Amino acid sequence: MPRLASVYPLVTTRALARPFTYLVPEETEVGAVVAIRLGRARQRGIVVELDVEAPEGVEPVAVERILETLPAPLVELALWAADYYGSTPGRAFQLIAPPQRARRGERRAPVAREALGGEEQPARLSPEQDAALERLVGALDGGGGSFLLYGATGSGKTEVYLQLVAAALERSRGAIVLVPEIALTPQTVGRFSQRFGDRVAILHSALSEAERRDERERIAAGEARVVVGARSALFAPVRDLGVVCVDEEHDPSYKQESDPRYDARTVAVKRAALEGAVAVFGTATPRPESWERLERLTLGGRLGGSLPTVRVVDLRRERGYPLSTPLLEELGAVAAARGKAILLLNRRGVAPALHCRACGATIRCPRCDVALVLHADGSLRCHHCGHAEASPSTCPACGSAELARLGAGTQKLERELERHLPELERIRLDADVTARPGALAEALRRFAATDSVVLLGTQMIAKGHHFEGVALAAVVDADTGLGMPDFRAEERTFQLVTQLAGRSGRDAPGRVVVQTFQPDAEPLRFAARHDVEGFLARELERRRELGYPPYRHLVRVLATGPSEDGPRRLLEEIRAGLRVDAELLGPAPLLRLRNRQRAQLVAKTERPRQVATQVARMLAAAAPAMSAAGVTAVVDVDPQEL
Repeated sequence: MPRLASVYPLVTTRALARPFTYLVPEETEVGAVVAIRLGRARQRGIVVELDVEAPEGVEPVAVERILETLPAPLVELALWAADYYGSTPGRAFQLIAPPQRARRGERRAPVAREALGGEEQPARLSPEQDAALERLVGALDGGGGSFLLYGATGSGKTEVYLQLVAAALERSRGAIVLVPEIALTPQTVGRFSQRFGDRVAILHSALSEAERRDERERIAAGEARVVVGARSALFAPVRDLGVVCVDEEHDPSYKQESDPRYDARTVAVKRAALEGAVAVFGTATPRPESWERLERLTLGGRLGGSLPTVRVVDLRRERGYPLSTPLLEELGAVAAARGKAILLLNRRGVAPALHCRACGATIRCPRCDVALVLHADGSLRCHHCGHAEASPSTCPACGSAELARLGAGTQKLERELERHLPELERIRLDADVTARPGALAEALRRFAATDSVVLLGTQMIAKGHHFEGVALAAVVDADTGLGMPDFRAEERTFQLVTQLAGRSGRDAPGRVVVQTFQPDAEPLRFAARHDVEGFLARELERRRELGYPPYRHLVRVLATGPSEDGPRRLLEEIRAGLRVDAELLGPAPLLRLRNRQRAQLVAKTERPRQVATQVARMLAAAAPAMSAAGVTAVVDVDPQEL
């Protein structure tokens, strides 16, 4: 006999953010993905409740067919995420729903299987690793829990993950392993593939629709019990989930920047709680939130080695920029030994701005309130909207020819290296280079296989790489992040310097050089001593005083529109309508981006879900007026940038 069910359609509009009643076959379960008619359109929907009552005066119609059935905890997770992040169930369900059926004949390359090898033998654990694993396996058998796995780079966190996942498989339970970005962490992917063979599925955005569907079907069928991927892999349909590992948990790329703006670390804790699983968050540089909230398992220093020495170079006393005399000396030693070096400069291009010495003007993007960046081909480019124009010979504002390049970017650094140390091969790694498909993997392979070489680039070179033979790691300008108007600026600077230092001296004594105009800045002083715990103690004290995470949550409402008036007025109405215990900041104007005026309202609160839910309700009510005015708004709980 047919049953009545509540079905959420997989549509994004807030006007349809509610369940509809349909007739479903008797065998239907919560989590069934069904083909439905919604008005005149064919849609997919997800069954969230069975045996409901039909709305008065409505004659329910039957679903067309059942396409798939998702694990019930995954449905509950999506509903929770929609509520917590102020989104809609339709948008949240798109995170867990299967991709649409691929077109016939679409070629499927065996991306996920290329790195698969035989069974790799588990390594012998250190006492610290063994104690951490024992605690985690105990939690796996005892109903789950969330843990911070803290240890220096090279302390053996990945081996703990591997043996914990093996323990889950022995208990007929599945595992999800998250890495910040698949392309930047090939070693982690390779190690899981070697250890667990074809039981591993790999999910990430670079897969084609057909590849993603194939991997998902293997997971849903139970053929692949271990899923490795970036943040969206957290929503894979793994049944009987036992373990979620979040590697490099400090990385901001775990935050989704489109609706729903979920944080995979927060969602991982929730999914583990729903399924009685263990969530383990590993890093050498923990976030203050994780350090304060999670049970800590400490691995200590490097296995079989020591951390490199760090030398801070005061650029106020140096004439050379971007290459100081001490850094050139260290690079010379690398060249003489035919070794490897890594240089980090977290800015692309030749110079971050073109400035007129006569009138003081900086050449800016016509669509965004930001300076245009000078590139090696003579173009000026906006790194926000992509606008490009030729570099002028005179100032557009006053006509003066006194145009000066401010600062340095990766392209200028590459030129300076060629001028001073032509014997060192140079491999640049930034967003300009990696825009070409396959360029990133090619660059990493070249660096690993080459002697007498420098890998230079933006922050992507500090992420999770394990290269042998790196004698020197250097931060060319450690001040780049310190000046950002964000309460996380010091945390990010400390993490970046410490993580880059971890790329040096893995298999032999290494050196680290940190160039800065602020040698007394506390994040740099702590990083130079490898003093993670000291930095976190200081940072937590500061955040407690200011009411920042982890002591209070932030909820940001970002509005954009064609004029300043629309976003500001909407946020003022939201501020007036909020009924929750929160400290409200704003509305405040933000930089214009892509010809859109922006403003934000920020709430500091201990009840982020309540704030987000109220804001989402007000945005749904205001949707017609917002559409007429060309205004859009998003809710961002626990934003990574302000």
